[in-house]
Amino acid sequence: MGNPFQDQLLKAGLVNKKQVNKAQHEKRVSKKQNNNTPPVETSQIKQELAAQKKRDKELNRQHAEEKLQRERLAQVKQLIEQNRLEKDDRGEAYNFVEENKIKRIYVSTEIADQLSRGQAAIVKLGKSYEVVPAKVAQQIASRDKEALVAFHAGG
Repeated sequence: MGNPFQDQLLKAGLVNKKQVNKAQHEKRVSKKQNNNTPPVETSQIKQELAAQKKRDKELNRQHAEEKLQRERLAQVKQLIEQNRLEKDDRGEAYNFVEENKIKRIYVSTEIADQLSRGQAAIVKLGKSYEVVPAKVAQQIASRDKEALVAFHAGG
């Protein structure tokens, strides 16, 4: 026979010769069928790998874009914090428009004049508003246009 387990079953009388031959025949047929399967699976695997690679590449691009955006926002925050001009609660009220609403910030007369001539600008830092010089406002605008609230450039 070749298979010691089948020999033992035959000797014990649990199976007969016909059953052993049938089992061997089925085993050969199934083995032959498995060998004749076309290599469709390999091309499908290649397609899946290519699709996975494409998804990974897109995710990496998105992560890099998000990281760049976070860096820009951190730079904007740093620029505002380092270059903000002093506000004066007892000074002159300077009105400006944000999202169709009139807002007010109190600054000294000198800073109000700079704001109206385009030498200073109002930027948003979190929920508060700060005044920065025009040069800094342009740097902020290049990184995040939404942070720039009121700037009379060229005035």
